[in-house]
Amino acid sequence: MLRLSWVLLLLARAALAAEKYGLEITNNGPITTGAQATVRASLSMKNDSFASNLFHFNWIYAPLILVEKSEQQFNSVINVAGEFPGTFPVSVWVTHRNCWLCRPVARNVTMLQITEFITGNLTVAQIEDSRFITRGSSSSTGTVTRISFCLHDPSYYFKSASFVYRWDFGDGVYQITKEPFVYCNCSTMGNRTVHLKVIAEWEQIGSVIREREMVQKTGDFSTTLELLDAVRSINIVGSRETHVMENMSLSLHINGTLPLALCWLIKSDCIPLEGEKCHLVVINSSCYNLSHTFSDAGQYCLSVRVENGVTMLQTYHEIKVWATGIRPAFFVLLCIALVLGTLGLVLCTTFRSNTQQKDLVEVADFDFSPLSDKNLSSHSESGCGHTCCRSCFLWSSQGAAKESHELLHSFYKPVKMYTV
Repeated sequence: MLRLSWVLLLLARAALAAEKYGLEITNNGPITTGAQATVRASLSMKNDSFASNLFHFNWIYAPLILVEKSEQQFNSVINVAGEFPGTFPVSVWVTHRNCWLCRPVARNVTMLQITEFITGNLTVAQIEDSRFITRGSSSSTGTVTRISFCLHDPSYYFKSASFVYRWDFGDGVYQITKEPFVYCNCSTMGNRTVHLKVIAEWEQIGSVIREREMVQKTGDFSTTLELLDAVRSINIVGSRETHVMENMSLSLHINGTLPLALCWLIKSDCIPLEGEKCHLVVINSSCYNLSHTFSDAGQYCLSVRVENGVTMLQTYHEIKVWATGIRPAFFVLLCIALVLGTLGLVLCTTFRSNTQQKDLVEVADFDFSPLSDKNLSSHSESGCGHTCCRSCFLWSSQGAAKESHELLHSFYKPVKMYTV
């Protein structure tokens, strides 16, 4: 019974210590054999209480070789080296400095990787606006792409070494450089694997015969270069005018390699969408339909940004929202129709007036001299013919006399006497 109580007490104290403290441990591996790695441990208190006691960090790192150790109140750093490749555990636990027999307040472990080869990684960047933009392993066709090798050497183990880089672009093209980067301009879309062999060579004193000897280390690296077509254009098809509470539809046509990340935003001003909150949509088509309903009238701007992992393009579309009434286009057409109708009415009235005046002038231009009577009589006779009946002749004579009388009475009323 007493033994069980002691075990429960120890478990309770361990659980209480675990709740009060946290221990974080990290390393800067992987490293090559012969180089040094740095392992850091940091103690933190979860309840933010003041620690009146100092702490002691206890390390286990065998079979690695300890090069240096430093310790502060809540931190400890060790530098270790390894002569053999492999993955080695490095553990640490923390106790109170004035209580060696007390249980640890916290413990943790990390795995350090040691290799006999050169360590590093390849990066892909493309030139945009005279700047190198890193977008993972993707790049756009038709742009200058730089593939770089970044050496991982935290302890400057290769500080006196000379390097040679042999590049293989996977299409039968090889290139050897003394610089850790190479430029390429690829025009064919698709994926390709780029291989790199790094050779480092330097001189050092031998550990056995104590003479200078040449030491060489190599490393093989590869990366997948994904060549995509850049986002070349964004075409927004649709009206630039709408009404309040009316559904407006726009069609976006995009020229670029799929998939595309489309971000759009409608505000009163045209703004760049860098860091701005917007409606983000991932599309797998070159066409996207957008619908929006405006609640207030005014001038708006649709800002659209499209990117596909290698390039980014942004465009704008201005929109006028009307409150009520006829659309401006219809209003203009109505005004034009009204003007044309008024102009047609004026021309028609003017034409009819000119026609009536011409008829009056022609009627008033008769010659009522006796010669004209003879002409009229002869004209009537010729009109009726020699076989015309007497009634036709009398009707023509009376009609002509009546017409002459009316015309004389109308136009020559001031004249009192007519002389033959």
